[in-house]
Amino acid sequence: MRDNLTVETIPLRIEGREVKKLRSKEIASVKVIWGGPAGENATWELE
Repeated sequence: MRDNLTVETIPLRIEGREVKKLRSKEIASVKVIWGGPAGENATWELE
């Protein structure tokens, strides 16, 4: 962990993708498997 409380991670692979439709827009989600010190699953939302 760095002084500014950030952790360097490396995306290893994309586990899944999903698009949720709301009334007037679509939200894309991508599940990424991370490597490095964190090593946890995370979800990103594309804007």
